[in-house]
Amino acid sequence: MTTKSAWQIATAPSVAKRALKIALIVGTIIALINYGDRILAGEMDTVSWLKSMLTFLVPYCVSTYSSVMAVRDNMQRLKE
Repeated sequence: MTTKSAWQIATAPSVAKRALKIALIVGTIIALINYGDRILAGEMDTVSWLKSMLTFLVPYCVSTYSSVMAVRDNMQRLKE
């Protein structure tokens, strides 16, 4: 079995697709909690829109990191 780098695992289609799904769900919830009232009132400025878009990056990164660690743990167990 070949050892994959963290980057190879993180960019694998299955990992990226899973992280994207999680980011869309969790990011939407967080963005609505933080900016929902301003979005509905039409009071969002450029900075607020950028910040709300960055809200999706956090769950994407957390999901990707978790997947990378899980894959590495599984690979390590298989070696033993």
